Amino acid sequence: MAHVEVHRDDIELDAPTLVEGLPGVGLVGKLAADHLVDAFDMVHYGTARCEGLPEIAVYSEDDPDVRSPVRIYADAERDLLVLQSDAPVSPEAAEAFSSCLVEWFDATDVTPVFLSGMPAERNDPPSLYGIATGEGAALLSEGDVPTPTESGAITGPTGALVHEAQRVGLTGVGLVVEADPQFPDPEAAGALLEAGIEPLAGVEVDTETLGEQAEEIRQAKAQLAQQMQQGGEESTSARPLGFQ
Repeated sequence: MAHVEVHRDDIELDAPTLVEGLPGVGLVGKLAADHLVDAFDMVHYGTARCEGLPEIAVYSEDDPDVRSPVRIYADAERDLLVLQSDAPVSPEAAEAFSSCLVEWFDATDVTPVFLSGMPAERNDPPSLYGIATGEGAALLSEGDVPTPTESGAITGPTGALVHEAQRVGLTGVGLVVEADPQFPDPEAAGALLEAGIEPLAGVEVDTETLGEQAEEIRQAKAQLAQQMQQGGEESTSARPLGFQ
């Protein structure tokens, strides 16, 4: 049965904010989520056992323990959850995956923050805006997150999550940031953290290392970014609709 398996009953959370970090354009969501997990030394709180997720075993350097590809990490002190993913979600699985997660969000009083990159060629710092489901517009206003400057759509698994949250009336927000369409974009991930996640989640996170390690991050994530480019609807993306 599709569900989210919670491993840490000893962790108490009070209406937590969850940052979603599925791979997508510029890997902005994954970079931001991974940075939060590392910066706050978050603990493995739960695992997504949703239908359609790839049945692969993930492991890390210097750590022999294997884990599932889509996991949830927790920081009880900050009332913060992070959804970390090491594998794309296929288009065929997106509907079941989004229903599985949003049902859990709703049942556990989670406010999700969905992340997506908007392909853009830019010279200036990346711009960012927010969208809302349920009563999320009030959260954007309180956090001084800008509203959209154009009509658009979020595709891929993150688009499916936002759609499902809107369908059931769950309060949540989505952050869309300009991002490099070809390579991992630590600068755009930093903008998500500083201008979006910090005010929405009420946290402070040092993003300096994202800039310092930009080239290292690009090289380390380049293969996954290439897979995302080839993945079509497996890759989360925001795009303009071309009309107002």
